[in-house]
Amino acid sequence: MSYIDQKYLNLVSPMLPLFKKKGDNLWNFRCPYCGDSQKSRTKARGYVFRKKNDLFYKCHNCGVGASLGNLIKHVDSKTYEDYILERYRKGVKTNNPEPEFKFDAPVFKRDVFKSLQSIAELDKNHPARLLVERREIPIEFLSDIYLCESFFKFTNTLIKNKFPTMGGDHPRLLIPFRNEKGEIFAYQGRAFGKEVPKYITIKLDEDADKIYGLDRVDKNKQIYVVEGPIDSMFLNNCIAVAGADFSKQLPIDGEVTIIFDNEPRNKEVCKQIEKTINQERKIVIWPDTMKEKDINDMVLAGYSKKDIQQIITDNTFQAASASLRFAEWRKINA
Repeated sequence: MSYIDQKYLNLVSPMLPLFKKKGDNLWNFRCPYCGDSQKSRTKARGYVFRKKNDLFYKCHNCGVGASLGNLIKHVDSKTYEDYILERYRKGVKTNNPEPEFKFDAPVFKRDVFKSLQSIAELDKNHPARLLVERREIPIEFLSDIYLCESFFKFTNTLIKNKFPTMGGDHPRLLIPFRNEKGEIFAYQGRAFGKEVPKYITIKLDEDADKIYGLDRVDKNKQIYVVEGPIDSMFLNNCIAVAGADFSKQLPIDGEVTIIFDNEPRNKEVCKQIEKTINQERKIVIWPDTMKEKDINDMVLAGYSKKDIQQIITDNTFQAASASLRFAEWRKINA
């Protein structure tokens, strides 16, 4: 890694709120692309990390990934020009001033979680199993959801030094993301307690999109797209984007309906809904009588799978009708 990279990262650090060095070759700050959490000014989910000999940026809120050069360019174009010029003068060898995203070819395995117990294998009185059952997650999914006693330690066995320190390590519920062949390319860890962030998604393949459910979706049928993997378990033929940007092209063909969480006061959700409508995609805008935040909460409130599926069908809009309904929904819930 070039000292020039570290030098210019430090130069733009005053423009990166909550900038902090978290470890060797790891820096954390609020994301300059999405602005990070609108509710909490203390959340910082943007990270600069080392991959081989280069530095890269990743936001665990909006999903943006960039080279260090592109991050600097986004934050301050003048500093970016100085950065490129100094790299040239110092003879940093590269065909392009921006390092390319080149990673080792991922090794996919069906037994990545072989050292862990699935929820279905746990004693019926085990706290982790009781938590899952309280969420009323369908029983057919319990054999492919896992208990991980030490999340940081386990992740480091798959990705060396992913977590530079074991301080604060804790158990999490692990949900594997499988490709069409059933091979695990990512997984999400859900906190059991008040650990933050509540969800941490780990990618074993940096080039893969964080799409949950690819191993069971039928592209010849109507496909539903939700935000969280757990919500997707309650709908037929449903995938989840796990925090990714809905406005981007989904890596899947077929008839698609986008379903956002029911959060009319969340500015980021409203922004994503507006983008989706402008792309003329089919979108669900929940009825004003619906108070629950997401599909799992609807199930816990007593709605059946059939009820929810019908509500989705009755409240799917597109193009002009979606714009009109969205304007009404925002006004009523303001």
